[in-house]
Amino acid sequence: TWLAVLIAGKVPVMCNWTAGPANFAHGLKATGARHVLTSSRLLERLAGQGFPVDNHADAWIALEDAPASLSLLDKIGAFLRARLLSLPLVGAAAMPRGVPGTAAILFTSGSESLPKAVPLSHANMLANCRDIAAVLRLTTHDRMLAMLPPFHSLGLTGNIALPLLFGLPAVYHANPTEGARLAALARRWRPTVTVAPPTFLDGMIRKARPGDLTSLRLGFVGAEKCPDALHAAFAAISGGVLCEGYGVTECAPAVSVNRPEDVRPGTIGLPLPSVRTAVVTPETPPRRVAPEETGMLLVSGPNVFGGYLGVEPDKQPFVAFEGRTWYRTGDLVSEDEDGRLTFRGRLKRFVKIGGEMISLPQIEDALLAAFGERAEGEGPALAVESGDDAAIVLFAALPVTREEANAALRRAGLSGLSSVARVLRLPALPVLGTGKTDYRALRTLCTQTDQGVSTLNGGK
Repeated sequence: TWLAVLIAGKVPVMCNWTAGPANFAHGLKATGARHVLTSSRLLERLAGQGFPVDNHADAWIALEDAPASLSLLDKIGAFLRARLLSLPLVGAAAMPRGVPGTAAILFTSGSESLPKAVPLSHANMLANCRDIAAVLRLTTHDRMLAMLPPFHSLGLTGNIALPLLFGLPAVYHANPTEGARLAALARRWRPTVTVAPPTFLDGMIRKARPGDLTSLRLGFVGAEKCPDALHAAFAAISGGVLCEGYGVTECAPAVSVNRPEDVRPGTIGLPLPSVRTAVVTPETPPRRVAPEETGMLLVSGPNVFGGYLGVEPDKQPFVAFEGRTWYRTGDLVSEDEDGRLTFRGRLKRFVKIGGEMISLPQIEDALLAAFGERAEGEGPALAVESGDDAAIVLFAALPVTREEANAALRRAGLSGLSSVARVLRLPALPVLGTGKTDYRALRTLCTQTDQGVSTLNGGK
């Protein structure tokens, strides 16, 4: 469907229904999309989950109903054009003119603010695919287990474009949260490579039976921090290696990745071959920071998008530095002497307490190290967020008290300012369709209660 829309001269907009009705409607409005290609079965499921399907009744086009509107002449013409496109000498000439320069419009995750529309060009995605295939040493002998939806930039590039471009057989499953089903597919089809956020990969490993995942030689994880324990779990159950990387939708998406021959857990690896990075001071004018010092990550390269749709030029995330235009990621990293990057958190995920900038990801890491193994089931075990009062709130899907949490933070060597003010117990932490923790939802919960310890969805 994605390729058909392009060949028809239209710009594909990848709609994310998992972001919720408000963000979905925002995406349609921001891009001016008038029609949504979908299926009746999906609409029935969404309606059953409370999604206001009727609000967009005029937009839906169910693909399974579309053939009924095509005449025999339409079908014969399409068949002949498809055959011409497959011929080596005439395929390029037969390609319809007017294929848009935008390969797809995706949206930022919306984990911290309203999603922004990100137009990616064909060149953006092709550069990323070339780099990923080279550094991960993919061959036509590999087979991919693909679970990410096309509204996820890693799903569109890594699960759809990459296998098509390099001839990799791919086994697809529509729901990345169904760990047992994914493990069963791996047992049947024997894939060698999978691409997934750590949350989804962890769910598959937890549900796998002995022998299910032994064909996997390589796992590529991104979109969120990969726990060190997942590296060991993947190696133990598959015998393969897990390569953590870093990327953002605006970079189509990969920026850096650990190489299979030299994995360093806890880092996000080296920049891709065609990508340049700079680690600079967050304030302007920027200057490069010293090795191992934390700074703002800037990215330049053929994979970097041209700017958000509908955003004024002076509000675009680009900066001039050392005679070059860079994309300012908003992410903090450090770089060692060898150029290897370590993710340190989002600039937005700091809170000022007592005149000091406190890192919420650092607190999360310390608490996960202390309590993460006590988590049961799938999904993130805990997360921390701060409300308007700057108080740090721990959201936990496991039994932990405020006193236990703060004692763990002291043992980890964090300052007294890095203290949990209250704990909110949840049956499960909210996650986006990309597998990331939904921090916007957590911030909303921060403002809804000022109780010291609460249990939501089933308690006080």
